[in-house]
Amino acid sequence: MATFLYKLGRLAFRRRGLMALLWVLIFGGVGFAASSAPPPPADTFSMPGTESQKAFDLLQEKFPAASADGASARVVVRAPKGEKISDPEQKAEVAGLVADLSRAPQVAAVTDPYKAKAISKDGTTAYAVVTYKVAATKLTDEAHDALTKATDKARGTGLTVEAGGDAVKIEASMGGTGEKLGVAVSALVLLITFGSVIAAGMPLLTALIGVGIGISGITALGTTLGLSSTTSTLALMLGLAVGIDYALFIVSRYRAEIAEGRDREEAAGRATGTAGSAVVFAGLTVIVALAGLAVVNIPMLTKMGLAAAGTVAVAVLIAITLVPALLGFAPVKVLRRRDRKQHYGKPLSARQQRKAAKRAAKAKPNLGARWAGYTLRHPVAVLLVGVLGLGAVAVPAASLELGLPGEGTMAPDTTQRKAYDILSESFGAGFNGPLMVTVDAKDAASAADGVGKALAKENGVASVSPATVNEAGDTAILNVIPATGPSDGKTEELVRSIRDTVSGLEADTGAEILVTGQTALFIDFSKTLDDALLPYLALVVGLAFLLLMVVFRSVLVPLKAALGFLLSVGAALGAVVAVFQWGWLAGVFGVDQPGPVMSTMPIFMIGVVFGLAMDYEVFLVTRMREAYVHGARPDEAVVTGFRYGGRVVSAAAIIMASVFSGFIMEENDLIKMIGFGLAVAVLFDAFIVRMAIVPALFALLGKSAWWLPKWLDWLLPNVDVEGEKLGRISPVQRLARPRRERELVD
Repeated sequence: MATFLYKLGRLAFRRRGLMALLWVLIFGGVGFAASSAPPPPADTFSMPGTESQKAFDLLQEKFPAASADGASARVVVRAPKGEKISDPEQKAEVAGLVADLSRAPQVAAVTDPYKAKAISKDGTTAYAVVTYKVAATKLTDEAHDALTKATDKARGTGLTVEAGGDAVKIEASMGGTGEKLGVAVSALVLLITFGSVIAAGMPLLTALIGVGIGISGITALGTTLGLSSTTSTLALMLGLAVGIDYALFIVSRYRAEIAEGRDREEAAGRATGTAGSAVVFAGLTVIVALAGLAVVNIPMLTKMGLAAAGTVAVAVLIAITLVPALLGFAPVKVLRRRDRKQHYGKPLSARQQRKAAKRAAKAKPNLGARWAGYTLRHPVAVLLVGVLGLGAVAVPAASLELGLPGEGTMAPDTTQRKAYDILSESFGAGFNGPLMVTVDAKDAASAADGVGKALAKENGVASVSPATVNEAGDTAILNVIPATGPSDGKTEELVRSIRDTVSGLEADTGAEILVTGQTALFIDFSKTLDDALLPYLALVVGLAFLLLMVVFRSVLVPLKAALGFLLSVGAALGAVVAVFQWGWLAGVFGVDQPGPVMSTMPIFMIGVVFGLAMDYEVFLVTRMREAYVHGARPDEAVVTGFRYGGRVVSAAAIIMASVFSGFIMEENDLIKMIGFGLAVAVLFDAFIVRMAIVPALFALLGKSAWWLPKWLDWLLPNVDVEGEKLGRISPVQRLARPRRERELVD
């Protein structure tokens, strides 16, 4: 591997113009394909094999005129204080609102609250249901504007008017502020790390090119592969983060090779052969983790994972080809200004290279090397502090409560949340989470009548609507209003109780009875994720374990990498629970209402964080492995890894965390949760697990850390990530480097 990438890096450096032109053509071609592609399909959410999905599919088949996938809005109207919504004056205003809503674009129908008897018992509140001809993702700006204009006009008459439902436009979005903030912080960190504008700009440029190609490719293939506009969200976040990090490692290694006196082309080749090998295998771990989301069997997550995996693959290819080509355009300007002068002109002679190697070996140890020395001298203390600290942060995760987002979890000042609260006050807590029971039978009306009577006797049921039967008479719908809210645990118990009840009724009536609705959907979704969690974890960790065993040729190094990952994910989940579920520091992070953690967070964090955590493991430990293979003692190899990789891994982690933490500033609590969870997970894993626990374990294990059974060593392919086949380093370097590092260890 290292030899192939070494040759590839030298070729890209030497043929830099051709390589750069090739990527420009790829970027332009994919961009043109994206601009010529038809609009992406609408977002569809499905959970194959679940009861809720079966009920939804049945409704689409048996009630085609009902537009089961069409958007809807529930416009809530409350009379001024002391008045009734049925007063003539208020009735006229509501009639005007209904007329305005009916004339809006893409509207299929609007219910009259007076005819539908959609009025609260106290007579103060009513609601009108607006149904649309198309799904929420296909609503035009004109349709959204017409809804907003109609409600604003009604408010002007003195009525309290709010709207909820998927037809109401959500202002907060994933893009924009977070991405800009992440890029700005990344640029600052790169500038501080490299001390060169050219070196800082190179990773940013290549990352943006990689993200551009990845997102354009997703757009171009959207219609063919059914990729919606939101499929690229994860690809955008990860593509930007790993693209910067991968280029950062290769540029940093190039500068280290130059400092040791290498010829420029040779330095580019060695940087690509060594750091580039680490990039390839780090990228593979991320790709495995993302592609493994297919195990969950939720098409939306599968598409997001595969799209992000493709973008990461592009980032890897750019890092090992375009980055060395760009180094060829500015081979000296990527160095710090004070280091450039001695590298202008002809390449160094062999004697000058040996002197440069001596100077590099005698250089004052940096912070990373000093920290490694301290850890090697006090491994037990560092290990205990790291493990106990992360364990303490992970304690709240034991109280984790999962749920899915709804209008009841939105910010209190949004119209959706206001409509939700008004309906709960006026019609009961369960009104916002009705259950839908479908009855499929030859005589659906008769069967549904019996089912309705049985369900009305269930504890926790507030009311059961009369059955609605389709034209063929073989399918009926019953709406069941729970006495408790959608997120209440009692409502979940009610759903399970109803499903137990209808399973007995199926045998008596011969009908197929299915329960769906918001709460039922949440239960099925959570169960699907719970069932997939262990298989997914086993698949991802197992494949990554084998991959890391090939890279490091060790059994214990991949094992401690996986265990360290579990620590960091547990601590990150604990932090998420403390802030978003318990409400600790809620004001600091702008959390409007603490509540259950999003159901997708655990499996989402496992997939994303595992891949990113292995990045730091590969980059840091590969340099240790390289030093060990080249003759250094185990403790000296640890110091070498931190001397050359500590600063860069720290910068990479800060960059990654800044990209994610930028989303904490967004208005939507769910976006805050994702950004916060990923940011703290990266920081925990990089600075506590990889930078503290890992070197402490290496100190305790010694040579045993690199143990591999002989039979397994014979079976595993030798990919030579450490670059042993590139030729051993000179005797001067081999003698000088351990001497300096022995001082740090001792």
